[in-house]
Amino acid sequence: MRLTSHTDYALRTLIYLGVAGDRLTPVGEVADAYRISRNHLLKVANHLSAGGYIESVRGNGGGIRLARPAADINIGQVVRTTEADMNLVECFCPGGRGCRIETGCLLRSALRTALRAFMSVLDTYSLADLLGSKPLLEELLGLPAPEAGKQMAGKQALAG
Repeated sequence: MRLTSHTDYALRTLIYLGVAGDRLTPVGEVADAYRISRNHLLKVANHLSAGGYIESVRGNGGGIRLARPAADINIGQVVRTTEADMNLVECFCPGGRGCRIETGCLLRSALRTALRAFMSVLDTYSLADLLGSKPLLEELLGLPAPEAGKQMAGKQALAG
């Protein structure tokens, strides 16, 4: 099974926001970190917002952040929400063209079992599980460590 780039970007966005913590993060920052299209990521962010995974604040100083704790975001459910088509083969599609061997073929059953197993594994993971190496992820994504961010904010407040 291959997930669409939409789902891939959705999962990466959630990981980024999980690492970033409670701060509002501009969509462009996430797009830059992953070197992906800002326009495509805006569509992904809208989908995640509609699904209740992130909240979006418009205007100056706005951005996106997780709408709920990372432990409450189930990866299997995110995939179900973002994948428009979980039909692995044509015979899964309602109203699809009939296959010549459909009545005697066991492939559809095997693929359905495999898809259930795939989703079952994803259902065992939360976003929090994917953030286990948070310091490494912060480094790889170019995010400041939380302590550094607090120190910078303090210095800026003193300088202001």
